[in-house]
Amino acid sequence: MSDVDPITLEVVRNGLSATADEMALIIMRSAYSPVVRDIMDYSTGLCDADGAIIAQGLTLPIQLCSFPRVMRFVQERFGDDLAEGDIFITNDPYGSGGQHLPDVYVLKPVFANGTLCGFATTVAHHTDVGGIVPGSVAIYATEIQQEGLRIPLAKLYERGRPNAVLFDMIRCNTRQPVEVLGDLRAQIAACLTGEKGLLSLIERYGADTFSRYVDALHDHAEVVMRETIAELPDGVYVAHDFLDGLGETPDPIRISATVTITGDTIAIDFAGTSDQVAASINCPISLPESAAFAAIRCLAHRDIPNCGGYLRPITVTAPEGCLLNPRYPAACGARGVVGYRVFDAIMQALAQVVPERAMAGCEGGPFLMAGGGEWQGRQFVLNEMLVGTWGARFDRDGIEGISNPAANISNQPIELIEAEMPVEILSYGFVPDSGGPGRNRGGLAFVREFRFLQDIRFNLRGDRRDHPPFGIDGGRPGAPSAHILVDRDGAETALPAMPMQGFTAKAGEVFRLVGAGGGGFGDPLSRDPERVLADVREDKVTIHGAERDYRVVIDPRTLSVDEGATAALREGAVA
Repeated sequence: MSDVDPITLEVVRNGLSATADEMALIIMRSAYSPVVRDIMDYSTGLCDADGAIIAQGLTLPIQLCSFPRVMRFVQERFGDDLAEGDIFITNDPYGSGGQHLPDVYVLKPVFANGTLCGFATTVAHHTDVGGIVPGSVAIYATEIQQEGLRIPLAKLYERGRPNAVLFDMIRCNTRQPVEVLGDLRAQIAACLTGEKGLLSLIERYGADTFSRYVDALHDHAEVVMRETIAELPDGVYVAHDFLDGLGETPDPIRISATVTITGDTIAIDFAGTSDQVAASINCPISLPESAAFAAIRCLAHRDIPNCGGYLRPITVTAPEGCLLNPRYPAACGARGVVGYRVFDAIMQALAQVVPERAMAGCEGGPFLMAGGGEWQGRQFVLNEMLVGTWGARFDRDGIEGISNPAANISNQPIELIEAEMPVEILSYGFVPDSGGPGRNRGGLAFVREFRFLQDIRFNLRGDRRDHPPFGIDGGRPGAPSAHILVDRDGAETALPAMPMQGFTAKAGEVFRLVGAGGGGFGDPLSRDPERVLADVREDKVTIHGAERDYRVVIDPRTLSVDEGATAALREGAVA
């Protein structure tokens, strides 16, 4: 657009981003529950008057596309009934655009001089919204009615007046009313902050000029994304990844991704994915869409505005009734593991065409342990969502101790868990030799051990045991995950990765959660022996693992590479 000043465009863009980030900080600093305050399982954003995203806070990419879907329902149902002071709420995946019941959306239309100019939007994972288990996430739920309170799109505030009945209904349907209502008010505060920031920009530039620059922002993002896609060879690239399956005798569950590159467009089709299942891992379409957009965005070496324009060259489809687009009333409380697997499947497909931009398999998304009961006279809910490992890339090792690339969440501080719940953390660290061997090594798996101080009923969601994170270009898979219950006599029982039941642990028993290691990139025998030695010195690789996986012989007394023995061993392996 010839009448758009590029410097002003950048100022507007950064003003929007700063407002979305400020909204995220408001939630983090004022939320009550650990899952929002410490794990940071929430997102913030701003939308234009049409409901297209124009900025998102530094939170979860995997939630990005859910805002526009929810906004479409807002406009369809309330387009002629939006007023200053309205605030909307929903969590319904069927009919309101939500992802699962714990993710509650709070949205505020923003008016300037009586004219709708945008929306301030938030979504947060609430610690408990009722249902058959504490935490509202049970693998063994078979329909959404078992998973908690289903909130249709409704006005939480109307023209500034709170809907007292709706607040009371939420309070009566949670095991954690203080935390849930506190987190809701944190979301409301964030929306008010987003409104203030949006109005400040409109006041500075005027409504018409601001709208013109928002349109230019969308157009610029689209141009950059199309240029990124045009650099890729045309073709059809197919990849499959698998969830381990459900229960004690699991059957693999397929995720199929067909990536078609044509000129400056990409189409992603999930035909061939397994059908929806009688468990809670069904994944409403907004999450696979978001995971797909996040994966494609990772291809870009240029900065792309975080707005709806960059989505225009990308289409995502999934057959109705499959795992990635389930029909009502399929349960979906534990759907997150599927969304992260979508990211991995698309990365496998992209590795066929641009391996230098792809990433080997990650840990598979957050490992979830949820339990609850009564402690010190009040109800508690433990929501552990543990993340921490990336796969290797063309030019670097996988990262450990960091959130999955499709998310931006954190592990809970041990001190806060122990201070507020009947749980003691015995160990928390990395597992040597767990990163997939390669020219670049996959990130290490984590291990965390929980000792229960009273009897507790808990639920699990994990994966990557039978199908560990994949390697790329000759890189080997990462180590598989494990769930182990240790009784008071020290006897160990391996628990299913996605069990179709809950578990009761006795006081004094220990649960050991071991994540999966990231996949490797490139032939392990091409890894510089000095890099292997550095890993040994940092306890990331054992001396035995160095010899077994990399054919590098290390003297245990001097911790130095035996160059002659290493050369002979590698030559023998190649021969």
